[in-house]
Amino acid sequence: MKADRWSPDLDATTNSFTQAFDKLTIDELNWKPNAATWSIAQIIHHLIVVNETYYPILEQIRNNTYYSPRFGQIGFINRFFGKMILNSVQPTQKKKIKTFPIWEPELSTIRHDILAQFVKHQDELKSVISSSKDLLAKNTVISSPANRVIVYKLETAFDIMVAHEKRHFKQAQELNNLRATKFLNT
Repeated sequence: MKADRWSPDLDATTNSFTQAFDKLTIDELNWKPNAATWSIAQIIHHLIVVNETYYPILEQIRNNTYYSPRFGQIGFINRFFGKMILNSVQPTQKKKIKTFPIWEPELSTIRHDILAQFVKHQDELKSVISSSKDLLAKNTVISSPANRVIVYKLETAFDIMVAHEKRHFKQAQELNNLRATKFLNT
């Protein structure tokens, strides 16, 4: 198992976000068509929050303080949940999914340096993945940070993170296009 197989996708996603949104003002990054829709800045913040919720799990595994539910060791269960979650976060998935409360972005205006935070976060995430080679080789199974009943392999967790970022890039692009169209028509 190559631990760096996710790096090219993470780099591509980072570049996509940077190229698409680097020139936006803070007001444009925080623009929302309505209160129920996340802004581009909130989407980026959400990605950072979601990915970072996995870090304590990895730390607990390394410290031998992590408890994985026993049923997580049953192959078809962790494959079922892993496949279900991975399919639900694919960029091609049309159905919107409500996020768990722990992954909600900040409701207030996000700081202007959110893109720089994201770039830094992506480098950190690549480092975390790279340092997980031993855990990947052991086929480590973890629980979702949002719900201990949902279990999947660590490898699948990294697949989920990458697909999730791609899905939200698409969402952010659509939002930016809507913003641009709305302001062109006013």
